Amino acid sequence: MNKKDAILIIGAGLCGSLLALRLAQRGYKVEVFESRPDLRTTDISAGRSINLALSDRGFKALRLCGMEEKAREICIPMYGRLMHDKEGNTFASNYSGRENEYINSISRGDLNGILLTEAEKHENVNIHFNKKCTSVDIENTIVHFKDYKTKETFSIDADVVFGTDGAGSILRKSYYLEKKFLFSYSQNYLTHGYKELEIPADKNGKHQISDGHLHIWPRGDYMLIALPNMDGSFTVTLFLSYEEGEYNFSNLTSEEKITTFFENEFPDALAIIPNIKEEFLNNPTGVLGTVKCSPWNYQNKTILLGDAAHAIVPFYGQGMNASFEDVTVFDEILNQDLGNWKSVFKTYEKARKENTDAIADLALDNFYEMKGHVANPLFKEKRKLEMDLEKTFPTEYFSKYSMVTFNENIGYNEAMKRGRAQDKALLNLIADNKVITDLNMTKDELKVVLEKVKIETNEILAEDKIAGL
Repeated sequence: MNKKDAILIIGAGLCGSLLALRLAQRGYKVEVFESRPDLRTTDISAGRSINLALSDRGFKALRLCGMEEKAREICIPMYGRLMHDKEGNTFASNYSGRENEYINSISRGDLNGILLTEAEKHENVNIHFNKKCTSVDIENTIVHFKDYKTKETFSIDADVVFGTDGAGSILRKSYYLEKKFLFSYSQNYLTHGYKELEIPADKNGKHQISDGHLHIWPRGDYMLIALPNMDGSFTVTLFLSYEEGEYNFSNLTSEEKITTFFENEFPDALAIIPNIKEEFLNNPTGVLGTVKCSPWNYQNKTILLGDAAHAIVPFYGQGMNASFEDVTVFDEILNQDLGNWKSVFKTYEKARKENTDAIADLALDNFYEMKGHVANPLFKEKRKLEMDLEKTFPTEYFSKYSMVTFNENIGYNEAMKRGRAQDKALLNLIADNKVITDLNMTKDELKVVLEKVKIETNEILAEDKIAGL
């Protein structure tokens, strides 16, 4: 393991470009190969989510690489959720009771672009576009490619190969196809898919609805969400079953059915999506899946990072943040001077795997919360109480959402375990009338509530530990 090792990164997406930048900053020579054209000069969204939620874990990684401020320049802060019911009524739910805690809507392409540009400033980085990885000889670290422009095939012999090539990773595929070692792999899809639509800017180029919120139209079996863009538009995403229920992607095949669906379920959204029929019929339907696998590395030669190792569904807004955190953790392992790539890879996976499994599970939990529970009166009551506790005791109480989203020094696994126990404690106390939520609760009254929540949470954690949860 030395700075002269020939490092090859497959994939120049968000994780790959940030990894290339950080390795270059550490003095390594890096060759990056990307199957798509350069997104800075070509529109290659191709149905992928075009804006994402950037939060503290992502900013920690960007800060490490000196890119935090450039990223903040292209962010739109979202301070909470704004729920829309069928009648067009709305109610807001902040993400945190503390000040200055919010998530940020950011363009995938714009963020990826500034990372690529920064990486290319380093002489020890070369990025090659339109070069599709077709397979990897993991034993000899020879990576095979096809050039999309010339149609020619070629191979690169590397010392170390990083697979940051997304949920459909070719490196991961090579792990199980070559059968060189015991490799566990699961890929599970939701019965729901997604389709992206657009709320355009008004005639003055302004947002038609609040740009300080992530908008949700929860309807139980399906939902819409909308995130603001810098140009005054919103990217709207419909999450809907492929085949189940009265409305699904399989039966919404005509303009009449599409219009009826939106008129019945999302009338206020329909009023500001002028091209609904054209967009619905022509925009692709994306899949929603979770990838878990192990081990991520093979000997001292190859390793998976980002979605290639742990793709998750998007409902906690942590997919990109988790991939960026991979780079942070990997960098921390490099600081330990372990002497060889094999030790680095194994130590990295041991430190990271339980946390990526946890955020995958949390993202699935949030899918059900967002499409239905956010409109539940008991959930609203719990969320209001959490906001009051965070606002009154900002250093003592952290909701599960806050631990996951705003506490980059708490691992996802710890946040999941404590957050779930805390949620259960709050709901139990409210349901059993042991806590009476009140709009005008005093600080002393809230202190009593806080102590009850702490005691109940610790009891649940102790029970879960005994049960092996």
